[in-house]
Amino acid sequence: MNEITRILTAIDGGDQQAAAQLLPLVYDELRKLAAAKLEHEKPGQTLDATALVHEAYLRLVGSADSQQWDGCGHFFAAAAEAMRRILVENARRKGRIRHGGEMNRVEIDDFPLAVKVPDDDLLAVHEALDVLEHSDSQAAELVKLHYFLGLTMEEAAELLGISPRTAYRTWSFARAWLFEHLSRKSS
Repeated sequence: MNEITRILTAIDGGDQQAAAQLLPLVYDELRKLAAAKLEHEKPGQTLDATALVHEAYLRLVGSADSQQWDGCGHFFAAAAEAMRRILVENARRKGRIRHGGEMNRVEIDDFPLAVKVPDDDLLAVHEALDVLEHSDSQAAELVKLHYFLGLTMEEAAELLGISPRTAYRTWSFARAWLFEHLSRKSS
């Protein structure tokens, strides 16, 4: 009887210390198994191989339900099944609406600024927006959405929950305010 099978038998017998002896012996093999499982997952997976191994190990050895192991092969087959279930549960959790299931992940770097401006001007506009935000946060947000993100006025209005007409009025005010503020700064 090899060492792993002996420890599994001890765990089946209720020896709590045997579980601590098992992990160092099977960790490398479980990690390889987890890495192989994760290779078939979509990019952007929040679980890594280490987290998957630990979660699976806790389910196999740390549960109150007594599991009978018929040897090393049975243990690793159960570990593979536990990892599969963890990945399925994780995918289902991510697919729920409250966890952003209807949304697609997009990297912010994929969106260039709507306008190309020199760095000095960009910093000046940024500082001016901070000042504007204290007096009119909606106007500052509209500038960010329209000027920096490149949304149409209608799209920005919808995001802000205002009418397009109000958005155009706010845009006119914000442009005039920014022009005045930036003109004073440059002189």
